Amino acid sequence: MHLPSLSSLVLALATALSVVVPSAMAQAPAAPAAQPIRLGLILPLTGGSADMGNSARVGAQVAVEEINAVGGYLGRKLELVIRDDQANPDAGLAHAEELVLKEKVTATLGFCNTGVAMKALDVFQNNQHLLIVTCATGTAITAKYPAAESFIFRTSARDQLQSKFLVDDIVKRGLKKVALLVDTTGYGDGGLRDLEAALKAEGLTPHIVVRFKVGVKSLTEEMKQLKDSGADVLIGWTVGPEQGVISAARAAAGWNVPQYGPWGLAHGSAFEVSKGAVEGALMVQTVLPNPFMERNSAFLRGYARFSKERPIGSMMSAAQTYDSVHLLLRAMFVARGDLSGKGLKNGLENLREPYRGVVTTYDKPFSNTDHDAISANMLWLGTWRGGERTYAYKEDASRATVIRRKE
Repeated sequence: MHLPSLSSLVLALATALSVVVPSAMAQAPAAPAAQPIRLGLILPLTGGSADMGNSARVGAQVAVEEINAVGGYLGRKLELVIRDDQANPDAGLAHAEELVLKEKVTATLGFCNTGVAMKALDVFQNNQHLLIVTCATGTAITAKYPAAESFIFRTSARDQLQSKFLVDDIVKRGLKKVALLVDTTGYGDGGLRDLEAALKAEGLTPHIVVRFKVGVKSLTEEMKQLKDSGADVLIGWTVGPEQGVISAARAAAGWNVPQYGPWGLAHGSAFEVSKGAVEGALMVQTVLPNPFMERNSAFLRGYARFSKERPIGSMMSAAQTYDSVHLLLRAMFVARGDLSGKGLKNGLENLREPYRGVVTTYDKPFSNTDHDAISANMLWLGTWRGGERTYAYKEDASRATVIRRKE
C-alpha cells in the first residue's frame, strides 16, 4: 500500500522544518488544533456530466482521507469545499468567484467540462489562485495563458493529444474514409479543430462531418447520413450520455464500422444510455482497471469505500483527481509554508521527487513552460468488453506494468 511512503514523506519533511523545543515547554498545554487547509472542488455532480463529476469527487475524497490519516500537511488536515457546477458555465463561474473571493480556499481542483472551465479561468488567473483541472480536456484550457505566468495546471490528456492518438490508430488499420459526428458545444468545436489538424497531418480530410446538439435522445437520421456516405470508420466527439446515443444509433443502423471516441466514450453514462451498445467501441484512456498493478487495485479498493457503483462512472476522472490532490500536497512541502498561489505554482513546477500515482509515476510533471502532466506516450487505447473498460490490445495489459513517464 502507498500509506507508508506517504507517511514517510510527511515525517521527513516535517522533521526538516522542525525546530528544537526547550524542555521547559515539554509540559505545556496542548496547542489548539491547527486550522484545516481548505481545497475547493468544482464538479458537475448533477446533470448529464454527473458520472464524471461524482467519480472525481470520490477520487478527491479517497486522497484526502489517506492524507489526513497520516497527519495531513504538518498536522493540518485537508478539507474539501465542494460545489456542483451542473456542467453549466455560469454556475461554474459563480462557484469559482465564491471559492476564491469569499471562501478563500487555498487552491482549487476540478472542472469536467471544457466550456465551464474556460468561462471560469480568468477568476483564478486574475487572483493568482492555483487551479488544477483534473478532468476537462479542451486544448485551449492550458493554452490561454503562457505557462510561465499561468496559475492553471492540468492532469487530464488534452484533446490535441487524444485526437492524434485516435487518428494514428485509424491510419494503422488502413482506414481512410473518416466520418466525424461532433456536438455543437465549445468542447465539440475545439475537438473538431484538433481532429481536422490530426487528419491533415496524415494527408487526410474528413470524409463527412455532421454536427448535433447535446441533449439529443436519437441520432437515427444523422447515422443514416453517415452510413450512406460510404465512410469506413466513425469518430464521435461528445460527452458520455451522447456517446451512448451515438453507439445505440450505430447499432440500430447495422453500421458495422469501427467506432472511436475520446475519453467520454468510456463514461458509465455511455454504457447505460446505449444499453450496452458501446461494446467494442474504442476510446482514449490514461488509466484502465488493472489488478496486476498495486497502486491501481489499491485505489479501486479505496474508491469502493465511498461508492459501490458498477461500472465506475469514470475511472479516469477519479484517478486523475486523486493523483492531483497528492501532487498538490507535495507542492505544499516544496513551498515550505508559502501556500499562496505563487508559492504553490512554484511548488508544482519544481516537484523534487517522483510521485507514484494511479495514472502514472509523475516525475517532473510540470515546469514553468509546461502545465500539462500528460504526454502522448502515456495514452492507452481502451474498449468496452463484457460491460467493463479494458485494454483494446490485450498485450497492453501486460505492458501497462512498465510505467510510462512523461516525455
